[in-house]
Amino acid sequence: MDNIRPMTADDAGRVAEIHVFGQRFAYKGIVSDEHLFKQTTVHERTEYFRDTASTIEGYVFDDGIIKGFLTLRLCGDEDKKGALELYRIFVDPLMHGGGIGRQLLNFFEQTAKQRDFSYVCLWMAEGNPAGTFYEKMGYGLDGGREFSKELGATMVRYSKEM
Repeated sequence: MDNIRPMTADDAGRVAEIHVFGQRFAYKGIVSDEHLFKQTTVHERTEYFRDTASTIEGYVFDDGIIKGFLTLRLCGDEDKKGALELYRIFVDPLMHGGGIGRQLLNFFEQTAKQRDFSYVCLWMAEGNPAGTFYEKMGYGLDGGREFSKELGATMVRYSKEM
């Protein structure tokens, strides 16, 4: 966990690259190309992360190079009150397989435990291959499903008891 630190506005460009290319890698064939390649751009995401750096709770994996990031928030779902939500987690696709995602997810879970949350949850597009990773880490589909107009895809919720 030594390589995980709070996200700052100065990280916005690199975080935006990871977000955009991570989404393209994970959601190709699930989310429309219109969204992945026209609506979500590195420029737009850089502005977003720069503008929201002080208002979102985000962390980066930085060992001299930012290789991944996560953001978290309170879960707003009626049936998951009292849960901490992993809002975003992305690792640069070129860095997959090196344990960075596992370290970020462990950091998220440790944060939840330190704050006395009894549940954690996350939403992702149905069909995202990362579902296998979450299942290996003890998460399970909990029946939460909704259609995201923004992504044009069905989202499914995974959760885990702490």
